Amino acid sequence: MSDLFRQSVTGTPQPPPSSSRPRPHPLAISESDDHDSSDSSASSSADSTASINTVRPSSREQSAPETHWTRYFAQELWLEQKREEHWAKYHVYLTPPTDARKGPLFICHHGAGASGLSYAVFAQDVRKRLPEAGVLSLEARAHGSMVTNKPGNDDGEGEEILDFSLPTLTADALAMITLTQQKMGWSTLPPSVLVGHSLGGAIATQLAMDFALGSSLIGFCVIDVVEGSAIEALQHMKTYLSSRPSMFGSVDEAITWHTRTRTIRDAESAKASVPSLLVQLPSGKYVWRTDLNATSPWWEEWFKGMSRKFLAGRGAKLLILAGTDRLDRELMIGQMQGKFQLVVVPEAGHFVQEDVPDKTAQLLVEFFKRNDRSAMVMPPKVSEMLAKGMKV
Repeated sequence: MSDLFRQSVTGTPQPPPSSSRPRPHPLAISESDDHDSSDSSASSSADSTASINTVRPSSREQSAPETHWTRYFAQELWLEQKREEHWAKYHVYLTPPTDARKGPLFICHHGAGASGLSYAVFAQDVRKRLPEAGVLSLEARAHGSMVTNKPGNDDGEGEEILDFSLPTLTADALAMITLTQQKMGWSTLPPSVLVGHSLGGAIATQLAMDFALGSSLIGFCVIDVVEGSAIEALQHMKTYLSSRPSMFGSVDEAITWHTRTRTIRDAESAKASVPSLLVQLPSGKYVWRTDLNATSPWWEEWFKGMSRKFLAGRGAKLLILAGTDRLDRELMIGQMQGKFQLVVVPEAGHFVQEDVPDKTAQLLVEFFKRNDRSAMVMPPKVSEMLAKGMKV
């Protein structure tokens, strides 16, 4: 619940009077000159087909403000998946690792109401600390990706499938990862670290629990979500959503609101991510891209049982919390048993990766290096030492 867990309901500006808020389109298509939504790909299997459009900076995009996605990622990918039950156009941002065999690839999933650019400055800082690393930032359905019950076009033709259950969102995330691997021609997925913030943490945990990435998964990191406090906070979610502005006069106004209310505490992060949270109406006003109220039937399901799954998930585990959160009993026992690494960042709010992107990048790079199996030096076997005449 990206907009809630570290927000105080009181003191938040009231929305301007509006009796008819237009419903935002679930997916805003890039204005890149290179975007092509035609169905030119051949079927890859009997039950599904997938075609991938890569959007690279056009001349128009290269002259865009420096906070445009091209400053933070190398590529923007549109990944099409056509199946009998749905037609999906997934949207991700990617900077590939310099060597796909060595990685690492940090696979990031945002929280509810956020976008893939929630990891923009973080991705930049990761590359500063570990130039060979790659970052793949996913966007969930109705947050930048679109899933409909029939083929659509750039005008959004096709009925959107409103299913925000955890299994469905997890399947979407896995599809984006698999389609990206196919697009990049990687025979296997690079050694990877899953990173999930809030709702994204629940999705990353489920992927690790399912061992969905196989042996490519080094470990996973959950950012600022604990099952107990998350479920407790759900009772205030409706109040919070009704108290935040429903419309902004400009993108700058929305950025100012996020920084003034300390929803996002870092100005560069806000400038990078907030524009992607909005869609513009014909009137020139801006409204939220994602209707969080539409996701309410699944709020509790997202986090129920998460502590158990987190402890049971495959791979190394890192939990990063803002200073005001607390562990529930199950996680407290797990921490005392040394089952995961816990880091508390007291200077951050709920959007830890945006409030302190450099520190978050440092923590994740160190986490990868500490658990990188290829860098581990195993002690020699006793039989080998004896064969060489060495004393044991």
